[in-house]
Amino acid sequence: MSDATIFYILAGILAGMAVIVSFIGIKVENFPGKAGPVVILAFVALIGGAITFSVLNGQHEEEVRAAELEEAGEVFEEEEANPEDNVPGAEQGAEEAPTREEAGKTAGGDAGGTVQLAASPTEIAYDTKTLTSKPGEVTIEFENPAAIAHDVAIEAAGQELAKTDLISESETTVSADLKPGSYTFLCTVPGHAEAGMQGILTVK
Repeated sequence: MSDATIFYILAGILAGMAVIVSFIGIKVENFPGKAGPVVILAFVALIGGAITFSVLNGQHEEEVRAAELEEAGEVFEEEEANPEDNVPGAEQGAEEAPTREEAGKTAGGDAGGTVQLAASPTEIAYDTKTLTSKPGEVTIEFENPAAIAHDVAIEAAGQELAKTDLISESETTVSADLKPGSYTFLCTVPGHAEAGMQGILTVK
């Protein structure tokens, strides 16, 4: 049983005795009479016990708070010593989409590459959902045999990096300097990307 529980029990008994003694005192003219010393002793014992366990409970709560503060201090020191552990997505090997400013910053000597992409002649779709290229100057050669106009845009982190003109029954290309990462290619005609005309361009 905890110190707090014992304190509340003693306090409850003390309050109850006070009410009972007061009630008897009103009803009985000579109360407490010879029982006075016993009543006083009982009150003194209860008050002393309540005070004792109140102090013990306070000390226990202070120890708990001190332990929590010490633990919090250790966690804070650990976070200060290893700030990179607190960055979302900072797990080793995690690949993030580059920003628009970073997209063109490639290391010297990267060759880039050319990839082919075609629109479906009968559906609102590309012929593939994935493209892969080396870093550097990446070119998408796009063919649209359909009468419906389509284009191809390259995006990183929701920002457009490059885009072809809208074409139908024709061919075109789009190029961009890209660093390693994952990019989105899509048709910008309203509703076409939502219908599934988009994919992932992986540069590695």
